[in-house]
Amino acid sequence: MANNHVEIKTERCKGCGLCVSVCPKKVLEIGETANSKGYYAVIMQDEDKCIGCAFCALMCPDLALEVYRAEKGE
Repeated sequence: MANNHVEIKTERCKGCGLCVSVCPKKVLEIGETANSKGYYAVIMQDEDKCIGCAFCALMCPDLALEVYRAEKGE
């Protein structure tokens, strides 16, 4: 994986927006499709802008986000 990436566990996400509010690059947004529980889960809107800071994962009360950072030199 060449870029930083946020893996979103859609079924765990309740769409609270805490991750969206702390993203310094505004990479995340609330999606338009509901999960099986009826929540509108977060989606990545511009993966190339992700800096891999993991603020989103730290803020998520439901552990719905996992951040992967690109290796240096990739």
